[in-house]
Amino acid sequence: MNNYIIPANTKKSQLILGFFTPIDLIIFTVGCIWTLIMVLIVKNVNLPILILMFLPGLVAAFLVMPVPHYHNVLQLLTNIFNFYTNRRRYYWKGWSMYEEFGTTNDKR
Repeated sequence: MNNYIIPANTKKSQLILGFFTPIDLIIFTVGCIWTLIMVLIVKNVNLPILILMFLPGLVAAFLVMPVPHYHNVLQLLTNIFNFYTNRRRYYWKGWSMYEEFGTTNDKR
């Protein structure tokens, strides 16, 4: 028997550095650059200000962090949002050979 099992990391080669999609890389880069700019600009540093300065980088890192069975948290949040905002009652029309070929000879 020729059973072929697909490895779990087959899609990993399509990611940038094996980890990022293009939008993930943009989000992570913008968050880190924004944090770096705030660290360089702000002179008066105490604990609440320090937390606020590192918050964009931490949020960006959290969004691109991997989650089991999903690419990352951003994809997981998108799937949850789509589940709760889209229609959840699906109507089954049955099988119709006419839909396969683009004809409308339906007798219904």
